[in-house]
This record gives sequence, C-alpha cells and structure tokens, in this order.
Amino acid sequence: MDPLTRRRFLAATGVVGAGALAAGATQVNWGALMSAADSSPLGPDDGVLVVVTLYGGNDGLNTVVPAGDKTYQDLRPDLAYRPEDVLDLGEGLGLNPGLKGLKQLWDADQLAVVRGVGYPEPDHSHFRSMAIWQTAAPDSPAQTGWLGRWLDTLDGDPLHALSVEPVLPALFAGERGGAASYPVDGLALPRGTLAKAFAALGAEQAGEDPWRARAAKAITDLHRSADVVTRAATAAQDPTEPDEDEESTRGASAGGGSALGKQLSLVANLVEAGVPTRAYSVSLGGFDTHADERGTQQRLLTELDGALTPFVRRMQGTDRGRKVVVLVYSEFGRRVRANASHGTDHGTAGPVFLLGAPVTGGFHGEQPSLTDLDDDDLKATTDFRDIYGTLVADVLGADPHQVLTGHDGRLDGLIKT
Repeated sequence: MDPLTRRRFLAATGVVGAGALAAGATQVNWGALMSAADSSPLGPDDGVLVVVTLYGGNDGLNTVVPAGDKTYQDLRPDLAYRPEDVLDLGEGLGLNPGLKGLKQLWDADQLAVVRGVGYPEPDHSHFRSMAIWQTAAPDSPAQTGWLGRWLDTLDGDPLHALSVEPVLPALFAGERGGAASYPVDGLALPRGTLAKAFAALGAEQAGEDPWRARAAKAITDLHRSADVVTRAATAAQDPTEPDEDEESTRGASAGGGSALGKQLSLVANLVEAGVPTRAYSVSLGGFDTHADERGTQQRLLTELDGALTPFVRRMQGTDRGRKVVVLVYSEFGRRVRANASHGTDHGTAGPVFLLGAPVTGGFHGEQPSLTDLDDDDLKATTDFRDIYGTLVADVLGADPHQVLTGHDGRLDGLIKT
C-alpha cells in the first residue's frame, strides 16, 4: 500500500496524537496507552491507586463477620454465620467464607480492614449515597469527583486516571476535564480478509519517512497487543461460565459491572507496561441483596476474592506492582436486622478493604456497636474522607486539601511511609 493511501487510512480511522488527549478526549485506544508508556513511563517511585466499587450496597456484617456476638446471631437467625463458618481474624471477627484468598493476604499483612466506615447523616438511596462516596461531598451535591479534583491539580492529561469500566464513573469527573476510558472489552480488531488487509498496513516500506514508519509500527504493535490482552482477559474468566446471566446480575439495580477479573487483568498489564496512569477504576455489581442474601452475597464475594487475590499477588512480582494500593468500598452497608425475605435492607456503615504491599495490614478504626444503634442502623466510627485524604497524600503524593475541601482527617499508619 502506498504512503498516501496509508495516510488517508490513518486520518479516516481517527488516529491522533497526544494533543487530542490533552484537549479533553476521554476514550483512548491501546496505541495511545503504549505510546504514553514509551514517552512518559510511570516513575519508579509513583504510587498507583486501584479503586474497586461494589455497587448495590454490600452487607458489611456478613463480610467482616462478628460471628461470636449473640446480638448478631439473634437479629439474623437465618443469615448469620456461625463462628466455625468464618475465617478468623481475631477480636471476635472473621471473613466471609468466600474470601479465602483475602484471608491469606491478611496473614501476609497485605490486607487492611477499616471498620465502621460511613459519613455524617447517611442517606439510604443508592444513587445519592454513591454520589456522596464518589464526590466526597456529603453536605451538598457536587459536580466533581474526588479523583477528578485531584486530576484538576495536574497538567490536564487524562491518562493520569483510567476507567476500564463501560461508563466513566463520577469519581473521575473534574472541573477542567476528566479521566481517560478504556473499557475492558474494547480491544477488537477485524477478522478474515479485512484483518489481513489491516495487518498489511503495518508492513515496512523502503524510503518511508520516520512518522509514517512509526504509524505503521503502531499498527503491527496493535495486532500483537490485541492478541496478548485478549488471551489475558480470557484466562481471567472461567471458560465454563457464561459472560452474564440472571444469576450474575441479581441484585444489580444500582448499576456496576461484571467480569472483575478481566478488568483487573487489564490493569495489571498496564501497570507492568509502565503506562503513566496513577489511578484506575474497576467495579463489580449485584450487592443489593434484599432477598435470599446469603448465597448471592457469598457467590459475589467469592468472585471478588478470585479477582483480587491473583491481582495483588501478581503485583508483588514487579517494582511497579509493589507501589499499587487497592481500595474496595460500597455505597453503604445493610441493616443489622434481617428482613422477612432472608435478606437485608439499605443501611449505613460498613468495612472498607485496602490491599497491597504499601498497606499496613490489620484492623483500623473501631468496630461499630450492635446494641448502640441509630434508628436500627450502625453508627459510623470512621469518616470515609479520612481514607481518601490518606490515599491522596501517601499514594498519589498530592495535597489532600486541594481534593477534600474543609476536611482534615487522616488515618495514621494506614499506608507505610
């Protein structure tokens, strides 16, 4: 194919330089990510934050379980786990039996459990509560997300943050721009005869100027990368399971994504490649368990465990990976008392997980009382903004006051410094 035709092809398919990203484009392709890794790679001391959102309101009391507490047993006669069922953490608490991998990370001091996390005057609406968590503005509605405000303090490059979900979450919305988006299933190339013609665009040609030669190499790299990423994503998914069915979406009324393992596998590839992204967003939905909760939640927590555990272990294998911190949260916990449908209704405070080599493992924060309640809800003992402030300062290396206006709280010792 002659250079002029190749140039026309590149223009027609929207191949653009880094300047388009700086101008505010959010959807990026694999070539842009790899070019960024080549031109401005992640620094050796740069911390990376991976935010895992559990949409629907995860039941914290059946995640970090006070199994030996008589009040817990009395208020949840059909939902309660017995002490012998849970994975003992000490202090009368145990992990849900679906979290066996996380228990191993706990034993290795790579899992921190922050207890009783919530915010003042809690709201039981999925959408309002999730908006509060993602904007870090519990007092009044905000137009920007907490990590979007962090992006606003930087140089305007959206590649500092990346969502691999189908929709860019509100937490990445800034006043001057937003994060980049690369959905986990977005890397698809032509097949058959068209695929061969497309691949031929990457063939070397004598006498070609450097810019066209580089564009041609990018096409070849794209095909190679597509193969690698597709195989990695496929390996992260159980081939015996369908992509999505009624069981996997039950309780997902508040939104969220599935295939968490595929999302985290892609994040791991990007971290190891040196892409300069400092904050990633992934998600798992289905936690709105008003009925038949125990089996549904344990299945979802098993999926969470099966995605998080290999990701954290993989990150231990590289210098860049050892700078990664994973935050796992949900918009609220559930009511202490079970309802008549063997489920739980919208509640308030719940545990937050942090994982990775930089994390100080163990318990942080005070366990909420099961007898001193607020209208049958748990009273929060830790403000979620204390966690955010700590992560902004100790992982992202930024000033929390520019992100969390009017809030000075931190959790000392949560991140190793």
